[in-house]
Amino acid sequence: MIKQLKLISIFAIFGYSLNTWAQAVNHYPNKPITLIVPYGAGGSSDSRTRQVGQLLSIELGQPIIVENKAGAGGNIGTEFIAKAKADGYTIGMGNFAPLSVNKALFKKMGFDPEKDIAPIILIEKGPLVLTVPVKSAYKNVNDIVVAAKAKPGTLTFSSGGIGGSHHLSAELFKQNAGIDMIHVPYKSGAAATTDLLAGNVDMMFEQMYSALPNINSNKLRALAITSAKKSPLLPNVQTLVELGYPKVVIQNWQGFIAPAGTPKDIIMKLNKAVNKVLLDPAMREKITSQSNEVGGGTPEEFAALIKSESAKWSAVVKTANIKPE
Repeated sequence: MIKQLKLISIFAIFGYSLNTWAQAVNHYPNKPITLIVPYGAGGSSDSRTRQVGQLLSIELGQPIIVENKAGAGGNIGTEFIAKAKADGYTIGMGNFAPLSVNKALFKKMGFDPEKDIAPIILIEKGPLVLTVPVKSAYKNVNDIVVAAKAKPGTLTFSSGGIGGSHHLSAELFKQNAGIDMIHVPYKSGAAATTDLLAGNVDMMFEQMYSALPNINSNKLRALAITSAKKSPLLPNVQTLVELGYPKVVIQNWQGFIAPAGTPKDIIMKLNKAVNKVLLDPAMREKITSQSNEVGGGTPEEFAALIKSESAKWSAVVKTANIKPE
């Protein structure tokens, strides 16, 4: 009799927990959602997060509170997301470096992108463009390769920091072209571009959205783009694939993520809502006007992208023996 009462009590408690959990999922969201950006205010990740968050708030009927938690190449903010309560009320922007690069770059991280993160949806991905100062002697990619082979370790390329897309794009190009160049890291992409414009470094792989103004104003010369196909915004610039480097296809990407263990129903509700946001014409224009590709799709598709990118960039980091600052 006592055993039966104990079993009834256990099932009653368990049933109540399941019922409470089901109600929480069914009524989600019923309070504000915090959206974490793992980079500083004013940058591209911050801007896109706020743009999507504004429309997502309308779609879900709850306020979206954007918080910036920058530092350690995106690790601090991403770790905060990973360790948050898995109830759908703290989510964030997951980016190229902390999700697919930093595990290979840093000896210790406070989270594991494969185990501690639940992908929600890809927001966007976009190519980089190889640029040189307009007065540079290098008129095309072949000029760079020839010069680098003639004098190994003399040409320089700038980046916004070790392990970022600027840096790794150049490293992948180096490995595939069989050349040696010197990496000159800066504290930001803007600082790296400033020295490029001044002619203090030879070249830079830069995101399209930030390179376009200087290209269009004839301050920088675009030599190649890292997408698989040409960009309509730079129709006369060849891809590195066309130039004989089929493995140098690079997209900088970002998408929404949640802590691992977030209920699948909540993940799918968020996925559906953001997919709808990404259909908004004004939102699509904001993304495509920067030569980026609109994301969308399923959580599984975003997870597959993260997995493939992690394998790709881990190999690049290992081959180049890149160490964090």
